[in-house]
Amino acid sequence: MVLIPLVRDYIDRMLQDISGMKVVILDPQTVSIVSVVYSQSDLLRKEVFLVETVDNMSKESMVHLKAVYFLRPTSENIQKLRRQLATPRFAEYHLFFSNILKIPQIQVLADSDDQEVVQQVQEFYADFCAIDPYHFTLNMNMNHIYMLPTVVDPPSTQSFCDRAVDGITAVFLALKRRPVIRYQRTSEIAKRIAQESAKLMYEQESGLFDFRRTEISPLLLVIDRRDDPVTPLLNQWTYQAMVHELIGIQDNKVDLRNIGNVPKDQQEVVLSSEQDEFFKANMLENFGDLGMNIKRMVDEFQQIAKSNQNIQTIEDMAKFVNNYPEYRKMHGNVSKHVTMVTEMSRIVEERKLMLVSQTEQELACNSGQAAAFEAVTNLLNNESVSDIDRLRLVLLYALRYEKESPVQLMQLFNKLASRSAKYKPGLVQFLLKQAGVDKRTGDLYGNRDLLNIARNMARGLKGVENVYTQHQPLLFQTMEGIVKGRLRDADYPFVGNHFQQGRPQDVVIFIVGGTTYEEARTVALHNATNSGTRFFLGGSVVLNSKRFLKDLEEAQRIHRTTTAV
Repeated sequence: MVLIPLVRDYIDRMLQDISGMKVVILDPQTVSIVSVVYSQSDLLRKEVFLVETVDNMSKESMVHLKAVYFLRPTSENIQKLRRQLATPRFAEYHLFFSNILKIPQIQVLADSDDQEVVQQVQEFYADFCAIDPYHFTLNMNMNHIYMLPTVVDPPSTQSFCDRAVDGITAVFLALKRRPVIRYQRTSEIAKRIAQESAKLMYEQESGLFDFRRTEISPLLLVIDRRDDPVTPLLNQWTYQAMVHELIGIQDNKVDLRNIGNVPKDQQEVVLSSEQDEFFKANMLENFGDLGMNIKRMVDEFQQIAKSNQNIQTIEDMAKFVNNYPEYRKMHGNVSKHVTMVTEMSRIVEERKLMLVSQTEQELACNSGQAAAFEAVTNLLNNESVSDIDRLRLVLLYALRYEKESPVQLMQLFNKLASRSAKYKPGLVQFLLKQAGVDKRTGDLYGNRDLLNIARNMARGLKGVENVYTQHQPLLFQTMEGIVKGRLRDADYPFVGNHFQQGRPQDVVIFIVGGTTYEEARTVALHNATNSGTRFFLGGSVVLNSKRFLKDLEEAQRIHRTTTAV
């Protein structure tokens, strides 16, 4: 079982048993949940005439249509539904919720249905956005909350934790599994989410989770983004991760409106491994191989286009008409990928990212403080280097050498402040307070544990295939620790009295603060080559460096405001 078919199956079941023309009504979260796994043409095939949002519905009566609601079971959505049921616009109401309904909520719906238009109320556990087969996100708006102490904003912290628990429990309900649960000891918010998830699964809703037992329970591991602040700060050189870093991906869609002369039908494009064979084959490939594969695709398309110009007989014409939809789809696909790669190449050249990235990778993967200081200083002085790249370089240097060279670190702070007008003073220091060496659990640079030191030396002696993709996220070590039974109980305690004997077959790792596409790639490559343990990766958002820095700045702003009072 993988995530996308599970969610698709839920939507299929909502739509296929209701005959005739339908209108689908979603909330902002379920719009994302549906859109990443279901296309417009999929909806049309299920006789969906219209899609509306529960916040923005017309008042027009449509008694010829049946309404299919798919909503998160929030108190706000229940109240909106209550008001809409009071004056029904549709012939029938079929209500589906993405998570567990509370008894009082069911009572409110029953009391509101005076005209008896509600045909069914069901829970379908798709309360997460399945962006890839093994990668999900919760698209949480207030992502910076994880960096703040609970006392700063208790209501926001609670709603952040509640949403995380809802998403995690929905994943396990969809997988029909009840896990044992572990968390990162040094993270208060990871501990809280793990404990609240355990309470829901083992106490409050234990009946729902009473699935057929497997010999070894699956594992849920809740960890904190701050244990690896390096991965979201790095430039990326594999296709999916690179698009998100340089252009941005939201719910598998890429907005190209700000790029040159893009045709109207290409201004927002879908990047989905389910809907695009070329993307599926190349999403994890590095930029160099991608360029060659795109050239091959363009050459193939030109051959087909040329043969279509040689229409000489009625049979040729009939053949072309029959193949036209496929031809048009191929034309759109070629145009989409060429546009994105051209734009990314332009950004790489304009921001001198190959130069910047080489130093970033050295900071992340190799020690050598004097050479690193010189390289970062030179790039800070380089007029072609952008403000955001200067900031990332200093952050990466600070994370690596915070204890070794305080004087030189201060010199870099001062130079950064003088070169970058947008730099917010104290941001680097704030990151070190959040995610410095004293706060981290994992061996981020592979220099604490003898095994990791030996592994890094062996890797260095063998050489790295590509200097721009030599970095491995800390998640790789964590996964290895799980597979080999080396994840220390002291660092990652179990919740309650539930322990694990043996290697789990299914593991969900949830990163509070967000995942990256580099980490999703690590999971996908592991699952493709290892049959023993299958990993799923989820988080509060999907990060690129821009989003990570935005969360950092927002947390710093709130922290300053509250400590100044």
